[in-house]
Amino acid sequence: MTSDKRTALVIGGSGLVGKEVISELIASDKYTEVIALTRKPLDWAHPKLSSVVFDFDHPDDATVWADDIFCCLGTTMKKAGSKDAFYRVDYTYPVEIAQLGFQNGAKRFAIVTAMGSDSKSIFYYNRVKGDVETTLKNIGFEALLIFRPSLLLGKRSESRVGEQIGEALSKLLRPLIPSKYRAIEAYKVAKAMVTITASNVKGTLVYESDVMQEF
Repeated sequence: MTSDKRTALVIGGSGLVGKEVISELIASDKYTEVIALTRKPLDWAHPKLSSVVFDFDHPDDATVWADDIFCCLGTTMKKAGSKDAFYRVDYTYPVEIAQLGFQNGAKRFAIVTAMGSDSKSIFYYNRVKGDVETTLKNIGFEALLIFRPSLLLGKRSESRVGEQIGEALSKLLRPLIPSKYRAIEAYKVAKAMVTITASNVKGTLVYESDVMQEF
């Protein structure tokens, strides 16, 4: 893995943001190889892209390697079915992948969390998002890049009634809503993630939704 032949690893590549991240990585001249770790093969073919079926509960250490790792994993309490299942997807999997990737030489880790992430939040969802951010900060990456979007806009593979209502209201009230709190298109989040990660920034950096709106 050298700077002129950068490799990217994506987890959560079948999701709303993850699909856009893969698209951005494929289009970028900074990345020569894109590896997507997924539960099922991606319905996507490109010379740069390798889709690897991966068991997140029994990870293959040797599979988790790249220069840059992009974590787009995330679920909802309803879809997960329980707090334990939600925690596993939104905390355990990202942390385990980060640890394995760091051990295998990864330099940068970019993750999508959420606006309001806070390990001291009274809301379980925000608290878990805050917890994963805190743990990742202690791993030692050259760059940890945290992206906290507000309500995400885009075509989802599954229907979420509450988010559909939120999208409609957000679009209606958009002129009145400060940019930090406006709903944001998934492609903007993905473009921000890939552009910033590829720019070789260092340290732990947090990007709120208003910054991503500029992409």
